[in-house]
Amino acid sequence: MFGLSRWMVLGYWVSVTVHGLVQPRGPVDVVEGLTGKPALPDLYEASVLDLQDGLDAGLFTSVDLIKAYFARIDEVNLKGPELRAVIETNPSAIMQAAAMDAERKAKGKRGLLHGIPILLKDNIATVAVEGMNTTAGSFSLLKSVVPDDAGVVKRLRKAGAIILGKANLSEFAHFRGNVASGWSGRGGQGTGAYFPSADPCGSSSGSGVAASIGLVAVTLGTETDGSITCPTSQNNLAGIKPTVGLTSRAGVIPISSNQDTVGPIVRSVTDAAIVLSVIAGKDPNDNFTLAQPDVVPDYTRALKKDALAGKRIGVPRKFFLDVPNIIDETVAAAFESALETIKELGATVVDPADLPSAEEFLASNNETIVLDVDFKIELNAWFESLVENPSGVRSLADLIAFNDANPELEEPTNFTDQSELIESQATSGKDAAYFQALAFDHELGRTRGIDAALQHFRLDALVLPAPGFTTSPAAVAGYPIITVPLGFYPDNTTIQSAGPLTVYPAPGVPFGLSFLGTAFTEFNLIGFAFAYEQKTHTRLARKAFPEAIPKTQLANVIGK
Repeated sequence: MFGLSRWMVLGYWVSVTVHGLVQPRGPVDVVEGLTGKPALPDLYEASVLDLQDGLDAGLFTSVDLIKAYFARIDEVNLKGPELRAVIETNPSAIMQAAAMDAERKAKGKRGLLHGIPILLKDNIATVAVEGMNTTAGSFSLLKSVVPDDAGVVKRLRKAGAIILGKANLSEFAHFRGNVASGWSGRGGQGTGAYFPSADPCGSSSGSGVAASIGLVAVTLGTETDGSITCPTSQNNLAGIKPTVGLTSRAGVIPISSNQDTVGPIVRSVTDAAIVLSVIAGKDPNDNFTLAQPDVVPDYTRALKKDALAGKRIGVPRKFFLDVPNIIDETVAAAFESALETIKELGATVVDPADLPSAEEFLASNNETIVLDVDFKIELNAWFESLVENPSGVRSLADLIAFNDANPELEEPTNFTDQSELIESQATSGKDAAYFQALAFDHELGRTRGIDAALQHFRLDALVLPAPGFTTSPAAVAGYPIITVPLGFYPDNTTIQSAGPLTVYPAPGVPFGLSFLGTAFTEFNLIGFAFAYEQKTHTRLARKAFPEAIPKTQLANVIGK
């Protein structure tokens, strides 16, 4: 593996190659060369490679990491602006970390995630013996017992990762009704860290907020349509929405097997590539994964600064940029600047490179038809699969009734909407209309959508600003998106309401840039996103607002 270590000496970054992956590294607590002491990474920005370097050097342990991250979570949850990013922590995490420390000392590390804490979105199952819930943010699933770990969790454990806890989310992955992003009954209203009460975007809101301020280095989210891409965008992060079937959805509370996918939300493309290399792969418990290529690539090999050189990148303006009120002037201007950067990196920008299906897609309601049916069938199956559920909820109909019977928990003021649950419950099932809608989704998203544009214009990928409806064609197609930071709203931005308790846009809040491709092209997209990230380093241009940044560092817990 390759990597880079950096130290700040007299105000300048100094880079020292350690194991080969090129990546920006965070500030340090102690400066080697000035004090003679090894450096501790700043947890606000620390990468997987930073943490592995420190663990390998014996500067700290995984137990120290867990203690530091727990303290940072407590700072935000108990003393800070109540970002509500983390629903619960893993009571077994320190014990697991100690085991990983002992194994590292005796045998060496398993890989780059050995001993690294990871936060899971609270719709990704973990076994009850560990003491954590899996609830999708709903009291209807509190203390329910799942039959097994999620497929991606099994892979993480095998790699030596430690599950730190569960992240808040938009309840039931934002498929409950028209309630604000980032709200769940159990977790309350989550908010972003770049402006007080900022909309964190959902549904993987807690994962995004936690990664943005270093409550953990690695988080997992899930996406059906926008739920990794949008929180990545609005929290100044790097995230991968993989091809449907590249990562297992077994053990993930579902919306739709046709669109659901699990991916990393982190602070750099390097970390995203490291995590995807671990969680991707076939799983007999998810038959969609059996269609992927036989060998999972080492996605870190895509991390090349010249990855865009000689490539053709298309801009599908008709669907995304020419529709009023989807992209505002601030985002549009930053996007045009990004296109110039992509050209500077050696790519040919084909503009426009429109999807033939663009106008039909805007008028289509097929995605709603498919999701409503899938959700009813698959959520009912989830409830039936549970070993135990103390609430007594065993179906979607029971869930609706439970919420109505417990308004203080699940229908507080401004958060009463259950319209999507009710609409899904009313569907008849997988009839002719459902299969027609699914086929038309694939036609609009794939054959006359993304694939048509890529083939007609001889493109390697598409590029778009992340906000708006830029995720929908890839969502219905099941195709990948990789998002990186693009910019921030200026300080004179007029604050706008995004929900009963949240605002967006607002001064200083982030937005992102997305690279899209056809099925299983994550390797190429990672290269393109990495090249752009390394040229711009946009994430480092602005931090969260001061009150949202926890102060605990490794130096505060080592030896205590």
